Amino acid sequence: MSRVIILTSFLAVIMLTFTVVPAFGAQMEFRMLPEEQNATATIKFQRTIFLEYDEGGKLADELRGQKTSTVFSTTSDEIRDRINYFLKNTANSDAVVTNVNLDYDAQLTGRGLNTSIDYKIILTIDLQGHLIREYSTNSPALIDMDWRGIVVSGPIDISVKGINNEINLPISYISKAAPSLYSAVQGSEAEAILNYPLMDASGIKAQPLGNWHFLFDPTGINVDAGTYGLSEELAGRVWSSYTMGESSLREGIQIEKVNEATFTADKVYTIRAIESADSANVHIGGFASVDVLQNSEVFGVSPTPPEGFATTATGEFPVMIIYGMAGMAAIGGIGVFIISERKRKKDEGQGQSGIDPSRLRAASTSTGSGGYKTNRGESYLDDETYEKTRSVYDQPQVEEKKDEQPTSSKGSMPKGWKPE
Repeated sequence: MSRVIILTSFLAVIMLTFTVVPAFGAQMEFRMLPEEQNATATIKFQRTIFLEYDEGGKLADELRGQKTSTVFSTTSDEIRDRINYFLKNTANSDAVVTNVNLDYDAQLTGRGLNTSIDYKIILTIDLQGHLIREYSTNSPALIDMDWRGIVVSGPIDISVKGINNEINLPISYISKAAPSLYSAVQGSEAEAILNYPLMDASGIKAQPLGNWHFLFDPTGINVDAGTYGLSEELAGRVWSSYTMGESSLREGIQIEKVNEATFTADKVYTIRAIESADSANVHIGGFASVDVLQNSEVFGVSPTPPEGFATTATGEFPVMIIYGMAGMAAIGGIGVFIISERKRKKDEGQGQSGIDPSRLRAASTSTGSGGYKTNRGESYLDDETYEKTRSVYDQPQVEEKKDEQPTSSKGSMPKGWKPE
């Protein structure tokens, strides 16, 4: 009985692992070359607020059919300075943001049973100071990664074409797009949910780099790499990729973050804030491995992998096994080809296989009513089994009964007629 319970629990965890698909939330993309002082990272923040009114109400009537949006792109010294303050005082990182490009998109859509407010902020940041130590003959480069969990709290005001826009607190956009909703949530628990900042990538920092999935690409140093026309970025170097955000037993089950609260206006309404699990991808030109330096997580990066290195992922699955499996599959395919070719040659010159056409016989079918006969037929094998499987068309057909014609040559007179 205990084995059944354990097996059932294990299967349930496996099903959850493969059915949860993270999207949105905070997503980070970082790509760098360890010999360069500058690097660029892109961080995307997304959240959706739902106001539900299944039972209608005055607020529902006001919001149904509404559709508004605020979209703009700009650079922001305000966000740059706020991020640098966080990196220095909270993250304890020497990395410095030199420039920030902002893409902002907020949309309100009123529907029959609910209204959604969708927020998307994309920060493209130029980074310096993340390179702690450059390459040397005997030492790898060191890359600071403590900066990755950027958080900007409180309001951020951005002026675009003379119009002030607060972008970090969801309630700010609601105050302009839906004033009636803004007034209704004042002082309620729902107001607190709408004041959670959008720029929060703390989940990316919370996942240790050692739990991220590691992939190693040696294509650039392959002896035949030059024949494939590789780009300058790939040719002559290896690449390491670290990925975070997969829902697994090792990293944990990644689930969406949901905050829910109610407030009362003309009736009770429900607000839900939904944000999926965070995710990140880091691509480094060189062989990168995770290390800890004075309680800080860093990447140690070398131009080439260690001698004898033959792993491609965190699970240390040997490359030779992968090559061996591919080789066995190729051998199996060649074997199937050889066997089929031998059979083809053996059957050559033996004529048609299957039913001998000389044993087929034709049978007429479908006698129609009134003696009309259609031009239909069927074929059958000339052997004793035909009687068991013969067509129903071979059975005598029911002919239409013909009207009997009078035999007398004399005509008939009307009833009751008498000669005068």
